[in-house]
Amino acid sequence: MRESIRKDIRSLSREDQSSFKLSVADVYRGLTNLLLQQGRVMEALQVLDLLKVQELQDYLQDVKGNEITAQGIELLPLEKVLSKSIVEIEIQSNSLNDELNLLRKLLKPNQEQKARITQIEQIQITTSQKVSRLFDSSNVKTIETELRQNAIADNLKLNSYISLQERLKSLIQTAKFPQKTALFYPLILGDRLELVLFIPDAPPIHRTVKVNQQDLEKAIATFRSELQDASSFDVKDSGRQLYEWMIQPIAADLQKAQIQTIIYAPDGQLRYIPLAALYDGKQWLIESYAINHITAINLFSLGSQTISPPRVIAAAFSKGEYQFDVGNQKFAFSGLPFAGKEVENLSLILPNTTTLLNISFQRETITTPNQNYNIIHLATHAAFVSGKPEESFILLGDGNRLSLREVQNLKLPSIDLVVLSACQTALGGVVGSGEEILGFGYQMQRTGAKAAIASLWTVSDGGTQVLMDIFYGALSKAKFSKVESLRQAQLSMIRNTKSEFTHPYYWSAFILIGNGF
Repeated sequence: MRESIRKDIRSLSREDQSSFKLSVADVYRGLTNLLLQQGRVMEALQVLDLLKVQELQDYLQDVKGNEITAQGIELLPLEKVLSKSIVEIEIQSNSLNDELNLLRKLLKPNQEQKARITQIEQIQITTSQKVSRLFDSSNVKTIETELRQNAIADNLKLNSYISLQERLKSLIQTAKFPQKTALFYPLILGDRLELVLFIPDAPPIHRTVKVNQQDLEKAIATFRSELQDASSFDVKDSGRQLYEWMIQPIAADLQKAQIQTIIYAPDGQLRYIPLAALYDGKQWLIESYAINHITAINLFSLGSQTISPPRVIAAAFSKGEYQFDVGNQKFAFSGLPFAGKEVENLSLILPNTTTLLNISFQRETITTPNQNYNIIHLATHAAFVSGKPEESFILLGDGNRLSLREVQNLKLPSIDLVVLSACQTALGGVVGSGEEILGFGYQMQRTGAKAAIASLWTVSDGGTQVLMDIFYGALSKAKFSKVESLRQAQLSMIRNTKSEFTHPYYWSAFILIGNGF
């Protein structure tokens, strides 16, 4: 019901829309909590996905969902029987609501109208009693008992479970570079962390980790701080703590299924840290798995979108100074010297590249790209901040800005990948719930672009150039998918012991959001 309302939310009054938005996220978290406690993992996964949609709506204010999300949560067979019984009892009462409301508004009802009011009120009382008696009846108690006994098994018969299995299998079978893939959904609750893992040809996996939200978010903040300090040797310790909470409980499941790529839908402040940089005591997680971020599994197609061959528009802001205010924040940006070198190298790696520097890097570069291109590469500053989408932006080479709100109006159906490679992309600090990062991914998806690469903190200009050179080199060889090409670039930086760029500060900030296959 709630998802049907969201699909047509603009038909509601502004007051009702506001009330709807405020209540739904908490309801979904609570419902997921209850379903997981009962072992109904597939239903919990459905709700987790709807929670992502609601968080997008809370931030962007105009996310209506789609035909899949509008279906809400699929009922189990016994729940359908119970729901039908309740609906049948309530139909008569509900059909009289409008009549009763009209009668109550009359200033001087006559005797016949007063009698009708009394009659309807009695019908509603009787209906309420019938519903109460229904839940006390032996028939319903039998249904409740059978639900508790059969719900876990029945979860594997749901159409949503069967459909998701088919979609993941199709992804693996049709991809040019097949990867054994798993969906990973963590959920942060007040007293614990819930982990949901979905692997093809297996029941959904659920693990509970006893860590309260305050301790988890403190660890996230510590890890993020150390990731941003290239001189910090403590990053492995903080990365290991989060690994033990987030990955260790499902590590055996991933290994047993021989998973190669994790499709990851982070929750809350987990959006501010890269899963790739968690540390198991011997190596970083990216050394075992490629990581593909998503907004919500039901908001995009899992079909293969391999680039072949790459044709690029590469724009850079390498010289100049710009200062301006956005909302309550002041920004001052200087040109990025390595950005110019970055796009020059890109044109050497991929000959089908058009380069645009500084003043020639204008709004039309990305708002109306030539249909012959399938990659947009922007080596420039961007700031995705908690607050309003209008206050997050991409800086253009001529000093103008493209806001996150404006991004949704772009039409990029032929674009396989948008790369934002320079400083302060997806910046926001651990001050919110990562809604600006979630929103960026979704806005790019709305344009028709298949995937986007951005960074989670202010990145090294020189280190970024090195990573992007390796990334596009891997992509140009047509041996790897987008997400695997990013992983290969990260692995190269980790394993080059003679390089100054081995610390995760340089390589782990970059995440791929969308379809990286």
